[in-house]
Amino acid sequence: MDGRPDYSENLLVHFRRVEELKKEAVKHPSHNLSTRQLCDLELLLNRGFFPLVGYMNQTDYESVLDNMRLANNAVWPIPICLDIKEELAQSLTQGQPLVLRDGEGFLLAVLEVENIWKPDKRREALAVFGTDNPERHPGVRNLFENTEEWYVGGKLEGIHLPIHYDFKELRLTPSDTHRRFAENGWKNVIGFHTEKPLHCAHREMTLRAAREVGASIFIQPTVDLDHPGDVNYYTQVWCYLEIIKKYPRNMISLGLIPLATRKAGPREALWQAVVRKNYGCTHFMVENDHGDPLDGSDSEERFYKRHLAQELVQEYETETGVTMVSLRKMVYVEDKGEYISHDEIEPGMRVKEISSNELRRRLELGLHIPEWFSYPEIVTELNRAYPPRSKQGFTIFFTGLSGSGKSTVAKVLVTKFMEMRNRPVTLLDGDIVRRNLSSELDFSKEHRNLNITRIGFVASEITKNRGIAICAPIAPYRESRRRNRELISRYGGYIEVFVATPLEVCEQRDRKGIYSKARAGIMKGVTGIDDPYEAPGNPDVVLDTSELTPEEATQEVLLYLEEQGYIQ
Repeated sequence: MDGRPDYSENLLVHFRRVEELKKEAVKHPSHNLSTRQLCDLELLLNRGFFPLVGYMNQTDYESVLDNMRLANNAVWPIPICLDIKEELAQSLTQGQPLVLRDGEGFLLAVLEVENIWKPDKRREALAVFGTDNPERHPGVRNLFENTEEWYVGGKLEGIHLPIHYDFKELRLTPSDTHRRFAENGWKNVIGFHTEKPLHCAHREMTLRAAREVGASIFIQPTVDLDHPGDVNYYTQVWCYLEIIKKYPRNMISLGLIPLATRKAGPREALWQAVVRKNYGCTHFMVENDHGDPLDGSDSEERFYKRHLAQELVQEYETETGVTMVSLRKMVYVEDKGEYISHDEIEPGMRVKEISSNELRRRLELGLHIPEWFSYPEIVTELNRAYPPRSKQGFTIFFTGLSGSGKSTVAKVLVTKFMEMRNRPVTLLDGDIVRRNLSSELDFSKEHRNLNITRIGFVASEITKNRGIAICAPIAPYRESRRRNRELISRYGGYIEVFVATPLEVCEQRDRKGIYSKARAGIMKGVTGIDDPYEAPGNPDVVLDTSELTPEEATQEVLLYLEEQGYIQ
């Protein structure tokens, strides 16, 4: 791992070889890469993941889990494997080419299959994340729920980097950054990893860290995990373009990196340090909770013990060739009118801070954001992405048993919003969606979850474009409802309404006759009878239509929306 990557071994092949690969590709099986897989592929091909020359084989994978090293002893703490469906895995043989394409089918690379294996995901979770509980760690949840059951490893021949149409001048490869730093005469460069907009405190933190070691600063935000139409992504990049104007011009550079973060705490920090070394950084800023899944929360609780990430990166400095620099938290002291390190606070000082959640609250409620916290230009950009709640889109997601009254209340609610005329409104009723979007699906758990995922995607698009989506499926499983909340909350409001009408009341209504058929054994898989309904643990609104009329139930929802600032 010493020295620079050898760019003579670039994984993008010569144009004559490209033509050969394209001709041969039609004969071989292919795999369309997910968003996360595209991020990994790009960093493999551009040598951001040096010394890897492809997806890890099983030997390297096992070594990384056990020792945070590749089989050749090079430091590497995170598995980089290509996960595929079982059907494809069973069709592959060693030495066979596997064609890799993007979501639209564009040919990007060819993988020479070296190993195909079914990993022990629990073992991987315990090694990488320190837990196998998906409820405690989003990285484990992603591994268990969104990663296929089979891995394939082998060397890559790159045909084309993943295609990007935005911010091309900021999408620097390792060879680009090495060249830029050399042209600037920068001997020492300190890398800064970020996933959120930066404010005054971040400027002070990074400047102090850079001056301590006599280095220029390379700010490298992660990109490309969001949906291409996600306004938050573009807003963040524009915020970065504004913040670098606040630094001395001769010591700052900005570049984007398509890094699919794992939130693996200490291992994550060490991995990011190795990657930044490949981009030409001699130093790397590490926070005391770097890579922690609870980073950014208002609570002091963290999943990993504080400072472990800093200690691990420092432990491997000699081997990785990148020096760890502690990033110290800065706070604003009103008496002095300046930022100081958190450990420099003295008794009697009036300290001011605004957390990430408080910032979001102020944006949503249209409250003032002081200039000591952030620059006006950045606040302007954020206001474009996060309008006050009264101007945001939102989704109202009804869930409950068949016959509970979901659809009736939803229809009444639609008429109320139509009367208000301040936002477009769309009703996504369970039966209507089944008929028009999911007619090919059955009522297995897998297909029920897929149906709810489809509803969530449509609702997220409506919410993102500042409309109102009203969803009224049964949605019996917590897993799919949680995914929808996570997706839609990125774009606007998400209000879960649990219609908790008792089963016996629903059976008495039985307008569709499904309960009587289920009791008679004619129909199987009926929610509440022979298929479970997992009640929400913490819904925003609870309704029981055995005690409320549709108009009264609708009023309960409207009152909640008014209290939360979504309607006025």
